[in-house]
Amino acid sequence: MIKKFPIHPKHPERICWGCDKYCPADSLMCGNGSVATPHPSELFGEDWMSWGLDARQPDPPLPQEAPE
Repeated sequence: MIKKFPIHPKHPERICWGCDKYCPADSLMCGNGSVATPHPSELFGEDWMSWGLDARQPDPPLPQEAPE
């Protein structure tokens, strides 16, 4: 079963986000290197969900009618 990915964890620096195990940063079990994978909020900031491939694009402005 896949765990739900936390959007805003309280202490992202304490966990490795490299796989579904979410190991403590000092006790990696997956063998995914020797350094913990940072949470996206650590890399891109707290607004990381508001941009990127899944970000919602703003609605285009409505065309203005020319005055007659």
